Formats: sequence, structure tokens, C-alpha cells
Amino acid sequence: MAKEWTLGEKESGLKKETEYAVLIGLITPDISETLAHEYMDELEFLASTAGAETIKRFTQRLPHPEHITYIGKGKVEEIARYLDRHEEVTMVIVDDDLTGKQTNYLEEQLKVKIIDRSTLILDIFAHRAQTAQAKTQVELAQMKYLLPRLRGLWTHLERQRGGIGMRGPGETQIETDRRLVQNRVKALEIKLRDIDRQNQTQRKTRGELIRVALVGYTNVGKSTLMNMLSKSEVLAENKLFATLDTTVRKVVFETVPFLLSDTVGFIRKLPHHLVESFKSTLDEVRESDILLHVVDVAHPQFEDQVRTVQNTLQELKVSDKPTLMVYNKIDLYRERYFDDLLDEQTRRDLEVELAERLKESFGENIFISAHTKEGIDLLRERMTRLIKEAYVVRYPHQVRNF
Repeated sequence: MAKEWTLGEKESGLKKETEYAVLIGLITPDISETLAHEYMDELEFLASTAGAETIKRFTQRLPHPEHITYIGKGKVEEIARYLDRHEEVTMVIVDDDLTGKQTNYLEEQLKVKIIDRSTLILDIFAHRAQTAQAKTQVELAQMKYLLPRLRGLWTHLERQRGGIGMRGPGETQIETDRRLVQNRVKALEIKLRDIDRQNQTQRKTRGELIRVALVGYTNVGKSTLMNMLSKSEVLAENKLFATLDTTVRKVVFETVPFLLSDTVGFIRKLPHHLVESFKSTLDEVRESDILLHVVDVAHPQFEDQVRTVQNTLQELKVSDKPTLMVYNKIDLYRERYFDDLLDEQTRRDLEVELAERLKESFGENIFISAHTKEGIDLLRERMTRLIKEAYVVRYPHQVRNF
């Protein structure tokens, strides 16, 4: 078997020493060349977060992924020749989910480890998980991802040719492994339900407080903003999925108390089974009264990232909650997109124009820099107003206490 799977064993992530990788992506009728390169940029960032250094990228233009080869035999041969000349490369990372057969074929032809996008994200999640809940959620997602791929991963035991001696053991082993995985999935789901009941009890003990949740694309500065608003110490790194476990802090603005939570970041092509497994963590978003949607306005594709988050919020059925768009890193935006020769008035006019355009597309917004603290006082004022309005609706008897 080209890929060894140890069922039920906890993942420890990629090796700590640097590994060297080659990236592969497809350009299809649904994905333009520009968008494909954006996906590859993100995949390289994911690889870097997991501890891998990208040496080379390959893209292939096809109507759709090939059933067995994914990128076609010719491109596979081209990559194999490249790998023969670069023995330091230990893995190939593919920017889509692969079937078991595709993974097997590529490993046999390329003679290196094959990792697809979901496996890479799960690896990062496994490395980041700290609490029992997060570790259980990651393992559940891994098991759900493995289950439909068992047949392809056991092709060396399948009945590829008829006749005596070619029947039986492959199917037996597949069914044995499938039963093991299914049993593990059930056990993990029961464990998660128990943890979720405990979390619900904890949420009930928080009292009648308005809840504000920070949501957004991964690596937009949610944890940095959380630290600033709550004066707490939450891990904040320039890496994807730095925050995996939900953090909740009680904060008071102008005698108005509320609960502020920092949640796992979203990403394009986020595997559906990952969203399913992390539903209990995302309950903080569901049970919140107000959403602060944090955006990295300096990112070249920030509007696409906003839409990705909005689509995920719709999946979670929370898109109707009061939401304030918080465009972070405005200092970096000016540095990247404003000419040094522009006078202050022109800069202000351009920012007002940008704010109006974004308001029409995505709703009420505010521009800040969590790094320089620009706009933070105004953000606190806007949040206080929203929180007071929420108290009037939800806990009218408490409003007089503020």
C-alpha cells in the first residue's frame, strides 16, 4: 500500500524540521488563471504554517480533474522528472481533495508523500489543538475524511484480475478497516456530545450578558484585536489557524458588560467535514448576539475573503445577526496602495470613498489598525452602542443598571 494509515492514532503534525514541498493546482473553466494563482499563494501559506518550504509550483489547465491521475499523465511525468533532479523535495501538496486512488497513483509515480488540501489543513489543526474538545474534533474530521477513501487506499488488495487466487482478502481488509473507522467515528461523536453538554452548562452560568463574537477569515488579526479589547493574552501569530480553541472573555465598556469570544478563522475551500466536526466550537458564533466581522483590508483579495466568511455564516444560519464590518490593517493598506505624493485630504477622500463602496456591498463598517491602535476608540464607541441596543431587545430589565 502506498500510504500507511494508523487508525485512531493521534496526529502530531508534520515534522518540526523543515520539509521541502512542490505544489500542484488546476486551472479549470470554473477557476481562472488569476484565481488559481491566488489559491496557490494560500496553499503555500498553509504549507509554511505546517512547517514546509515550497520549492516549486505546477499548474495544469484541464476541463476537470482526471479520475486517476488528477492532473494528467503528461504533467505527472513532468513533475516526476523535476523530482528526480531535486531529491530534497519530500512531499507534493495538491490544492484540492484527492480520492484514495488518485493519492495512490501519484505516490507510486512520484515516489514522495502526497498531501491534499484537506489533509494539510487537518494536519495544522492537529498541531494547533490544545483542549480535549479541539483534539476530539480534529480526530473526528480525520476519520470522516478517511472513511470514503479506504477503498482507493487498499488497491493493492483489490481484485484487479479475475481467476483463482485473486478473490477475497482485499474486500475483507477494506470492510474490517471501514468498521474500525465507523466505530471510532461513533465513539468520537458521543464524546463530543458530552463535551458539548458541559459547554452548554458553562454558557448558562455566564448570566444574562450580551455576547459578541469575532469572526473572519484566518490570519486577519482577530486574536490581536481580542487581546486589545479584552486586555488578555491570546495567541496571535502571522500564521493560518493560530487560534483553534474558542476563547471567551468578560469585557466592560463604559460600565456595559459583555462577553467577547475569539473563534477559529475561516478559509476558502474549507472542507465540509471540518465545518461539521467543529460545529460545537462554532456554537459560540451561533449563540452570539452581535458579530464583529474582522477583515484584512490590506489583503489583495479581501473582498473574496469577506464573501467566503459570509457564505460560511450562511451555512451556520447566523448571517442575520447584527454585524459590524471591522476593516483591520488600514495602516498597511495605505502603505501598499497610496502614493507617497498624495496629500492628506486626497487620502481622506479616498478612504471615505472606499468605506462608502464597502458599506453598499457588505454593510456598516469601521476602519482600524490593531497594530497602531488607530480607530480603536471609535470601535469601542460603536460596539458600546450596538451592545446597549442588544440589551434593550434581549434583557430590557438590565438596561437601567448601565
